[in-house]
Amino acid sequence: MMEFYATNPGPIDNCILYDQDKHVSAAVWEGQERGALRCHEHTSKLDRWTLTEKQIELVKKAGFGYLRLLPAISLDNPLISALVERWRRETNTFHLTVGEMTVTLEDVAYLLGLPIDGEPVIGVTYTTCDAVCVKFLGKAPDLGYRSGGMVKLSWLKDTFSKCPEDASIEDIERHTRAYLLYLVGSTVFSTTTGNKVPVMYLPLFENFDQTGKYAWGAAALSFLYRALGNASLKSQSTISGCLTLLQCWSYYHLNVGRPKLSHDPIHECFPFVLRWKGKQTGPTSNRDVAFYRKSLDSLSPTDVEWRPYANVSHTVIPEDIKNSLILGRSKTMLICFDKAERHLPDRCLRQYGMQQLIPQDVQSWERKSRGVDGGVDLAGKMESELNEWSDRRLHIVEVDEDVEESEYMEWYSNITRKLVGRPIPISSEFQRMSAALRDIAHVADTLSTQGMDDQQLHSVTRIRYIAHDCLRDQVGSSTIVVANSTNEVGKRVRGKERVRRKGMGKRKRKDDLMQFYSPVVDVQSQLCAAAIEVDQPQLYEVVSEVDHPQLCLPASEGDDAQFCDVAKKVNDVPLCDAANDIDDSHFRCAAAKIDEDQLSHGASESASRPSHASNEVLPQSSLETSEDVALQKDYSVLA
Repeated sequence: MMEFYATNPGPIDNCILYDQDKHVSAAVWEGQERGALRCHEHTSKLDRWTLTEKQIELVKKAGFGYLRLLPAISLDNPLISALVERWRRETNTFHLTVGEMTVTLEDVAYLLGLPIDGEPVIGVTYTTCDAVCVKFLGKAPDLGYRSGGMVKLSWLKDTFSKCPEDASIEDIERHTRAYLLYLVGSTVFSTTTGNKVPVMYLPLFENFDQTGKYAWGAAALSFLYRALGNASLKSQSTISGCLTLLQCWSYYHLNVGRPKLSHDPIHECFPFVLRWKGKQTGPTSNRDVAFYRKSLDSLSPTDVEWRPYANVSHTVIPEDIKNSLILGRSKTMLICFDKAERHLPDRCLRQYGMQQLIPQDVQSWERKSRGVDGGVDLAGKMESELNEWSDRRLHIVEVDEDVEESEYMEWYSNITRKLVGRPIPISSEFQRMSAALRDIAHVADTLSTQGMDDQQLHSVTRIRYIAHDCLRDQVGSSTIVVANSTNEVGKRVRGKERVRRKGMGKRKRKDDLMQFYSPVVDVQSQLCAAAIEVDQPQLYEVVSEVDHPQLCLPASEGDDAQFCDVAKKVNDVPLCDAANDIDDSHFRCAAAKIDEDQLSHGASESASRPSHASNEVLPQSSLETSEDVALQKDYSVLA
């Protein structure tokens, strides 16, 4: 089975993963590595805020009493990047070798302590921030600290991080709102802008009692789902959202990159993300995206903790969190302003201690974007999504019948992407393909045509044409293959893997070929040797009249010296330089530029040369179509 997936990683049936061609795994399979994603989260400066007792009371009342304890853990960018390669926005789940898994509302409640039940987080969007900041914070940022409807996190910290001891109630509330905006902008709603947060959340912090009634955990999960979906596209290089949640979810559920922990009493505190607070130990410096990708490609059931919270003391879990855990199995829509994402627990029932059955097909839904006009209330644009959330308690997933899990795995193997990384490197596959083409060309060239009818001759002609055409194309494409493989090796640096910066979105740069020209020398000699094995030197005679001397193969000794009769006209141009100057069309059209007189002359000369096979000239009359005539112009002498 693995040998099959080595050539066809799936999906075999694309009824579920219908966006495979846009997914990053499609690019990885073609050798287009994007490196580690740039991860946007800003928990490192949260401890620089000094909160008074009154502020802490307001933060707890708003529902963020546990989120403010979020530890500033070191993000493992390669691990996150490898997980993203397994994320599918069609199902909002990770497609792993053991089946589908996902970050659920239950995970958010346990790990972050955010409320997963309540009113949807939605409101009015803004394209300017001055009026909103003045109303809820008492002042507006200078021009350099705002951009459209967003403000810089640094402005919030510099301006509001220390509330005066003698501050009025109004000022305390303003400083607390600024802290909450900084908190969500640094963690659960972090954006790819890096250091900005939208001010649209501020009105939701106006009344702290009302703030505590919102389902902030559901909004955080919706935001993360959207961020994962965007990052899973092969055109993306960054990711945002609550990446601490994602990384700690992986630590709890998967034995991949999990650090060792010291046994400290704080690890039994709530929320459970505190288990990973502080410096972890373990060999992480030599782990890049390829390392984690290989680990996930070979993930076994013993590497998975389906219910990691089952053995954790539940005495520390707040009652309101316990009472809402049932919503972890709600098949519903998660909402965070313009981001509406489906929560599909029926696709990962083993995370709830149930047997997994074949889930229902996922209905495609429109992922709506934020309105561009200021003052737009998104509630009017998302009526169906809001209705689905309001019915969330009516759609709790239950499984009453006995399920044969083998049926699920058989179904799953057909609809999933089994592998992300290639078991065999592209360079090895290229060499194997070249060897096969040479064998095909040799068999076709040495095959006797005596006694064949016109249809058989036509078939042999087509086989020769295709084989030699592919071999000729490899002369131009080989430098690209070697450059890509060398590039992959070069990216596997020791130490922390360098994160890709802005402006590196285009993987195919014009200087890629020049950058890695040196390894092409070995391939050049291999391709020359491959061409010499073909017992039809006269097929290449016509190249001598082409205006691109770089196409000529190097001269060799022995009976095959006629391959390079035109070598005297060629400058010593490296093959890699030639590939930069010409495109594949020169290879395909070279023979077509020679007139029939030159081809006939080449045929008459070649008739006097020794050959390993009996040669005969295929008369033009035996070719049945204009296409056949064109083929004869490329190959006037056929074995």
